[in-house]
Amino acid sequence: MVQTGWTAQRWTAVFAEQADMFRKAVGDADLTTAVSTRVGWTLQDLVVHVARFLETATGYLRTGSRVQMGPPPVPGSLSPLEYLDLQLTAANEIMPAVPGNRPVWTFSPAAPDLARVWHRRIAHEMTLRRFDVQATLRQLVPTSPDLAADGIDEVLTTIVAAKLDSDVPNTASGVAVVRPADVPESWHVAFSPGEVPEVRAAAPGEEGDASVSGEAELLYYWLWNRMTINTASGDPQLLQVLQVGKGH
Repeated sequence: MVQTGWTAQRWTAVFAEQADMFRKAVGDADLTTAVSTRVGWTLQDLVVHVARFLETATGYLRTGSRVQMGPPPVPGSLSPLEYLDLQLTAANEIMPAVPGNRPVWTFSPAAPDLARVWHRRIAHEMTLRRFDVQATLRQLVPTSPDLAADGIDEVLTTIVAAKLDSDVPNTASGVAVVRPADVPESWHVAFSPGEVPEVRAAAPGEEGDASVSGEAELLYYWLWNRMTINTASGDPQLLQVLQVGKGH
């Protein structure tokens, strides 16, 4: 994992910052507006999704459950924004109160069963959804290269493995190299059928069967299927496996 300088406290601060931008954007918007980055979604759907995600994710932090829990029902007595506000308040209270090394169930075979995995996931989910609403409203603000690099690392070391951990056997084979142009981090991801991908730092000049390069922000949102790039080349199956945002 590329985690230099990243802690549960720092991810909590990122969450608070991104959540504030998200809340301000949806609060001023028509919630019937179609989300430009998610086909078939309205901003209301996005608001409910974020609230439900937060209720689920913070439930693990709050309870320390060591087993997977079912998703919570959407409360019928609250408006979407009321539901969101309830969960934003809960997350801002729970996240800083839980140490990153607390044992808890996590969602990926490549991730340790520790609370910091949820701190990170909550921070990046909020960043992604802030991007969705701001892109829809044409009010997009930049994502820092440092945050984008940590998001790339989360995708490659955690989310890809969770995507492949399904009833459909993983047949991907080969090496993908992801190399941002504006941060020092780079990644070598080795795929073998039926195995958890092996991720390490890519050496200077190292090549793979597929490669992706560009600014960290662009690569971050490309991995989540929010942006297109013309710097992806090589094995199309590996490139498809790297992109985890379809339907998300």
